[in-house]
Amino acid sequence: MASKSNGFTAAEQAAMKERARELKAEAKTGKQKAEGEAELLAKVAEMPAAEQQMARRLHAIVSTVAPSLLPKTWYGMPAYARDGKVVLFFQGASKFGARYSTLGFNDTAMLDDGPMWATAYALAELTPEVEKKITALVKKAMRVRGGSLQ
Repeated sequence: MASKSNGFTAAEQAAMKERARELKAEAKTGKQKAEGEAELLAKVAEMPAAEQQMARRLHAIVSTVAPSLLPKTWYGMPAYARDGKVVLFFQGASKFGARYSTLGFNDTAMLDDGPMWATAYALAELTPEVEKKITALVKKAMRVRGGSLQ
């Protein structure tokens, strides 16, 4: 006589619990992303018009090229983080009365190129050529140790 099933096996129950944890983490990340993006866009809205335009275009590039980065603010500036650490940020010229805006990358960005490389770039204007360069930098910044993309 076949034994009667008492429901899910221990392995099935463990798998369902793991999936529930994954869904909860995904929801939390989605909420963090939405809240971070709202805060970032609010800060962008406070910028002078030319900087707003630059920051919005940069946001579109990063959101497309590196959707896994969480938008947030960092010292009142638009920034994008991975695993809680800022990878890149935008600093409008008006923030500190500078001559130009800055696109900066922290050490978590994998821009390594020999014994010396740039981690900050002056932005006077976002031309199509500059946008291509930014896209390439963001893609490079997303590399993780070992060379794969995250």
